[in-house]
Amino acid sequence: MNDLVIYGAGGFGREVAQLLADLNEREPRWSVLGYISDDVTIHGTISGDLPVIGGSDWVRARTQPIAVALAVGSPAVRRRLVERVRTPYSTFPTLIHPSVSMGRRVVLGEGTIVCAASVLTVDIRVGAFTLVNVGCTLTHDVVLGEYTTLAPSVNVSGNVTIGDGTDVGTGSKVIQGMSIGEWSIVGAGAVVSRDLPANVTAVGVPAKAIKERPSGWYRDDHA
Repeated sequence: MNDLVIYGAGGFGREVAQLLADLNEREPRWSVLGYISDDVTIHGTISGDLPVIGGSDWVRARTQPIAVALAVGSPAVRRRLVERVRTPYSTFPTLIHPSVSMGRRVVLGEGTIVCAASVLTVDIRVGAFTLVNVGCTLTHDVVLGEYTTLAPSVNVSGNVTIGDGTDVGTGSKVIQGMSIGEWSIVGAGAVVSRDLPANVTAVGVPAKAIKERPSGWYRDDHA
């Protein structure tokens, strides 16, 4: 069994804990030690049925191999957490729920999590540290950049490219052949039927940019 901690003690953290329990039922592999959170007020408490054992310093102090599952929805925060806990002893496993349907020539990057009931068909490339939430569909020739988040029930049609760090809201749809630039945000229920540039927030049907951000905005500690 490989020791693992879940970074993030909220609702999505508990969902990742269930994903790991479902994986272990099929093939025991992970010894889940508990949650990591930088909120010191919850250290020593229980979330679901696992303890909150410490913060990022707990991972950095570790001198034995430790797998870290990043259960944080915000792409900007997730990017910073990777930098914070990457050590000679830490690894970031790719986790795929047993119920996921995944076809041929699907490549998933380091630290990616694919949640229950999602479908990935063929010839898909998913960058490192991406979250594909419950019930998403990705069809042929989709490219997702690093640190992307797809919220529950996002539908991505064929030949779509989504840039690094893009956050796609619940129930959104991206139409065939569209592209979304890096570090953009797509609101819940939006329909992306035209290309979207980088660093914007877009909402509506069809999705339209309503806010622009400067390049590199995601490096802001308050992002």
